[in-house]
Amino acid sequence: MNSVFLCVCRLDVLLANAHCLQLAQPGSIWLGSGLAQMELQFPWCCYSAPAQTTRQAKISYLLVLLTLALVAWLGLSLALIAALFSFFALDKLSFRGSKTVALVLFSLVVIIAGYSSFHFLHQAFNALPGIAEKAIPAIIRYAKEWRIEPAFDPNWDSFKAFAVDTVVGEIRFLGKRAGIIGKQAVLLIVGFVVAVSLFVSGKWDFAGERLVPGNLYSLMCAEMIERFKSLYRSFATVMGAQLTISAINTLLTAIFVLWIQLPYAGLIIVVTFLCGLLPIVGNLISNTVIVSIAFTITPQLGIAALVFLVVLHKLEYFLNSQIIGSRIKNPMWLTLLALIIAERLMGIPGMILAPVLLNYIKVEASKVRMEDVELEAKRAA
Repeated sequence: MNSVFLCVCRLDVLLANAHCLQLAQPGSIWLGSGLAQMELQFPWCCYSAPAQTTRQAKISYLLVLLTLALVAWLGLSLALIAALFSFFALDKLSFRGSKTVALVLFSLVVIIAGYSSFHFLHQAFNALPGIAEKAIPAIIRYAKEWRIEPAFDPNWDSFKAFAVDTVVGEIRFLGKRAGIIGKQAVLLIVGFVVAVSLFVSGKWDFAGERLVPGNLYSLMCAEMIERFKSLYRSFATVMGAQLTISAINTLLTAIFVLWIQLPYAGLIIVVTFLCGLLPIVGNLISNTVIVSIAFTITPQLGIAALVFLVVLHKLEYFLNSQIIGSRIKNPMWLTLLALIIAERLMGIPGMILAPVLLNYIKVEASKVRMEDVELEAKRAA
């Protein structure tokens, strides 16, 4: 009777501290939804989740830090993004909890996205050198007409030759590096496979083995699942907000581009949406492309495009405060700092992960009580 009472008490503590937990069947625990499809099966109730920060929780934090460091060091950030995006898509496509429907729809999305990406890259590598060759001389000619002196080079003509050669050379160099694209495609496939595997069966099954109650493996599995659940929730929160902002920005930009009949409209719309997934700097990239293309027609149209984009981004400040600010609540300076550090460590994929990891750190840090840390230190002493 005492053992039964103890087991019930432990379950009560478990349910009180892990709001996503629910009992699935005797001897097993289902950890909520989404990533919580991962199931830990125990031969008996042997796990409890105390309110204080346990030793296994601290170890799990170190393991997550080590995992992220390895992802950055080995260049696997694109695979991580692909896995998170794929699981996010599968979770949203699982209508009425049907995994089969979600997998079929996800397969169609991947096929369409793959074909569209190939077409987009082919068009971009062919179009961007021509845009640079036309836009840079047009901008410099406009600067000469308004007698704007360059602050970095005494001669506009030498700067024009240098800028055109650099931009065109870099774009064509990337276009010829098929090996880079092939490597990134492999990382994307790895991310897809990981996401589908977790979605279909997130079990951590002990195959009916009887384990020692409170064993390290069981405790660490539960803690690691909680860590990765928090990471996925942070990703879903940040990317959900970023996708909303990017979609609104792309829609308004598409209306403007089609209204003034700007060349390369399809390319501009895709670039605007993709760059919208990069906080802050993404808008600078897409704006540069739009204004440059507008300048190839007339300087007046380039100025008009610049004015439109400034007004549009003023509107985005309001949307950011309502959509992103209400969900994430990170100051701009902190986001910029995270973007710079993540870009240096992981490249462009790191810029996508930066606000996600920033939110994840905030969420996990808010769970730790300092008095528990001090108490643990006193016990160790």
